[in-house]
Amino acid sequence: MEGYSNSLTQYSRFLTREVQIGDVPMGGLNPIRIQSMTTTDTMDTIGTVEQTIRMVESGCEYVRITAPSVKEAQNLANIKKELRYRGYNVPLVADIHFTPNAAESAARIVEKVRVNPGNYADKKRFENIEYTQQAYQAELERIYKKFTPLVKICKEYGTAMRIGTNHGSLSDRIMSHYGDTPRGMVESAMEFIRMCENLNYYNLVISMKASNTQVMVQAYRLLVETMVKEGMNYPLHLGVTEAGDGEDGRIKSAVGIGTLLEDGLGDTIRVSLTEDPELEAPVAKALAMRYERRALQIEQEVDAAVLETILVKDLPYSPYQYLRRQTDAVQHIGGHHHPVVMIDVSKENLKDPFFLNAVGYKYSAGLDKYNMTDQACDLAFLGDALPSFSFPGNLRQVYNAATWLGLKDKNNCHPLFTYQEFAAAALKDAHLNLVRIDTNELAVIDFNTLDHTVIIVLETNAVHGMAAQRTFFTALMKNGIKIPVVIRRDYEGLSTDDLMLYSATDLGALFTDGMGDGVWINANESIGLSLINSTSFGILQATRTRISKTEYISCPSCGRTLFDLQETTQLIRSRTDHLKGIKIGIMGCIVNGPGEMADADYGYVGTGPDKITLYRGREVVKKNVNTARALDDLIDLIKEDGNWNEVSNT
Repeated sequence: MEGYSNSLTQYSRFLTREVQIGDVPMGGLNPIRIQSMTTTDTMDTIGTVEQTIRMVESGCEYVRITAPSVKEAQNLANIKKELRYRGYNVPLVADIHFTPNAAESAARIVEKVRVNPGNYADKKRFENIEYTQQAYQAELERIYKKFTPLVKICKEYGTAMRIGTNHGSLSDRIMSHYGDTPRGMVESAMEFIRMCENLNYYNLVISMKASNTQVMVQAYRLLVETMVKEGMNYPLHLGVTEAGDGEDGRIKSAVGIGTLLEDGLGDTIRVSLTEDPELEAPVAKALAMRYERRALQIEQEVDAAVLETILVKDLPYSPYQYLRRQTDAVQHIGGHHHPVVMIDVSKENLKDPFFLNAVGYKYSAGLDKYNMTDQACDLAFLGDALPSFSFPGNLRQVYNAATWLGLKDKNNCHPLFTYQEFAAAALKDAHLNLVRIDTNELAVIDFNTLDHTVIIVLETNAVHGMAAQRTFFTALMKNGIKIPVVIRRDYEGLSTDDLMLYSATDLGALFTDGMGDGVWINANESIGLSLINSTSFGILQATRTRISKTEYISCPSCGRTLFDLQETTQLIRSRTDHLKGIKIGIMGCIVNGPGEMADADYGYVGTGPDKITLYRGREVVKKNVNTARALDDLIDLIKEDGNWNEVSNT
């Protein structure tokens, strides 16, 4: 294997070392494992046990429990005893931050401990420190001495360990040396891995988590490449930190986790939602099961579009750094324009303008006018159907080429051709022509016949469709072809939940690597335009390629949390969700505070019972604000910075 993936064209899972975690081994040829984390107080033995049971019943194969101090670590024994008494043998994982003594205690009890190299015997004060090589090595030796006792206990008790790097909690030492980068995340973990190997301890699982999906994906890829170079193949725990809740949390998780699963990476999944933990496992299972099936399906598929072997070193772009593919703008598509959203409305009642409400155009019958929302789609596909009312001026209409040809008024209307139709057409639009091309047509396309008015609508029926479309993009880039591309995927027959997860994976993986100038999702008519539209915009938001709403970086809660995260997140959302482009971090405790919020513009962090600390970026603005007035103070802070706008009533 070279680079970070066995294959960039065919699905092939990266074979990792098998790690024994209780009775449920991970990695190797085992299935992708599912896990989550309790939100109860760890000292509440029965409450934690009962929540753990609900999590197991929902599909969790490992359950993580926070141990912020020695007393919680010791109480893990009571929790484990009660679970075993009730007949549940689920492996338990102790979550450790800052406290080596708690880790050493927990490692004697549970099947696995998670340590964060950013704060295990290291410090985070947001200080920039100049290190000589000798001084840096001295710091590593100090950490080695602090870390060694835990490793020896894990060896003695057969306890596994996750070395879990978080983008937002890199130590000052790493930040000063490598910066706030994916490379810094990788080196943070590799230092600890090398210490473990020096002590002949190999029962390791590694993670590279971030709330920014681009950073997360790049860090995991760099990690695998680095491990392979050093002869390592430890299993990977995948997760997007602070993904949020609801539709946004699911889409963001699928973009980050799914992109890596597509390339065969990942041995266990945790979907971090600001919801009850038993609601996380079904989402993770839906993602994992797709690849259990994929492994069987791919053996039977021979796809002409993916026969060519592509090596990571031969890619015409860097998979470790975001850079959008260069294209020539055609009207408002491609170039420096943000990606567009295209929606199929051909099956709607085209006598009723109110259906456009679902795609961001609010129609007022009294005024006979439309008001655009921030999630108004850009192109509407009508096929062969003709509307009986005037469409909004900002919404371009797309028709099948033969129907477009018969239109008397072609203003703001554009044709959709097949490649063969376009090559043979005597009449084309002077400004914008969309041309459907399937990935399996790559070998027969003469791109010289596609002129400066063309937008490619890229389709695929391949089982490993993302890889097939990526292969097509790679060919365009290698040949210097700068035609904009709208990525189209068909999800007929899928449920609402699977539609969100699959489309976020397939399209999100491409946008994460800078590929794509638009998105067109096709689904069952029963799904509804509103969800297709919001999913399309959600994918672009999660990949940071088009911002259309407020982003909430909210942690999933745990036993350290100092307030009701679900309730608080909804309250903050209810008063700020009109602030397009603002990122608000909502953290239950200081562990998930300024560091974990990473690149949030504002932070709302629990620092004590009924006490909140407010941040501007990583700067503390107000400490220990009473919960009752904390949201008002947060809004005042946003207003003070000139980032507030009133809710529009239109």
